[in-house]
Amino acid sequence: MKKRILFMISLLFLAENILAQDNNNPTKNEKTDFKIYGYIDGSYNNLQRNYFTSGTFDRVFDNAQNGFTLQQAAVTFSYQPAQGFGGLLNPIMGYDTNIFAPYGFKPITEFDSQTFSVDVPQAFFQYTKNSFTLSGGRFVELAGEEALFPIQDTNFSRSILYGYAEPFTVTGIRGTYVANDKLTFIAGINNGWDNIRDWSRDKTIELNASYTMNSFFSFSPTIYTGQERAMPQTDNGPEGWRTLIDLVATFNLTEKLSLIANYDGGWQTNATLPNGTNNRAVWQGIAGYLNYTFNDKWLISLRGEYFNDQDGYRTSVRQAWKEATLSLGYIPIKNTEIRAETRHDFSNVNSFTNKNGVTVSNNAQSYALEAFYKFG
Repeated sequence: MKKRILFMISLLFLAENILAQDNNNPTKNEKTDFKIYGYIDGSYNNLQRNYFTSGTFDRVFDNAQNGFTLQQAAVTFSYQPAQGFGGLLNPIMGYDTNIFAPYGFKPITEFDSQTFSVDVPQAFFQYTKNSFTLSGGRFVELAGEEALFPIQDTNFSRSILYGYAEPFTVTGIRGTYVANDKLTFIAGINNGWDNIRDWSRDKTIELNASYTMNSFFSFSPTIYTGQERAMPQTDNGPEGWRTLIDLVATFNLTEKLSLIANYDGGWQTNATLPNGTNNRAVWQGIAGYLNYTFNDKWLISLRGEYFNDQDGYRTSVRQAWKEATLSLGYIPIKNTEIRAETRHDFSNVNSFTNKNGVTVSNNAQSYALEAFYKFG
């Protein structure tokens, strides 16, 4: 553990040192294709309840019940020229890596606010010829409005959809075709959801399109489909066919105000359900976002969600789960942001376990404070 931590810290210091040297070099080529960038993200989280009655966490990365957490310290080394060979390497250290590390690479054995390790959610080679790029390695998934990287989101806590309806990462090959400045297509063949190896007989296919009509409207549909084990995070047992359809629409009403809608619909045949039987499982949900930037210092984000896990396959509880989140962001200096968040979750059943581990409730409240610094 100590060796991995020291290795990651060394990478961060190396990145900062290289950037400092480049910034002090008056002959630096501003058009270089080699880039180094990253961030450090930490938080304080106060969560009334962080487990469902099934024992499954009711949050994704923000599941520390009461305490400070180094969520992610990340650095990215990329060489992605417009034509020819390139690649990208993105090691991340922190608590979050215990959750998004793929099955078969580093088994998830403990969840503690002081536990963290190193993982590499992005590591791939690529070759670009004209408008087509072929890549091979490990990638972040294409579905959803939210991202594995906190600096790309507008709230501290991740959405229900991101944590329970979608994969985190995939391993395989991916082809990207840029048709024009408005339309891009992506297709890939992967080793399933969050797996470093393919534990089933059939690969998972990913398909994505991104269309930007104008500065006002953009739309992105994504499909994942392929065989997965009936019980997630296992390498044996029966298999079923899992499919996810994801839709994201963005409306930039003004330069300061944007509205975003994200829909997920998924199902799997021969899934292991909470009652121990194997049957078809269906889950679906929708998330809406309202983001407003007051000025170059202050911004606000409001998110509302509804997620129907009617068979209990994704949360291990048959429930309709809703949440509302309000986040206020403050940018005191360049490349630094502080976020304050309040969130309330609701369920149609008593699915949340209280702090005492005995009583249960149909709702949960949390408060959080997050800060991150970007470099590069």
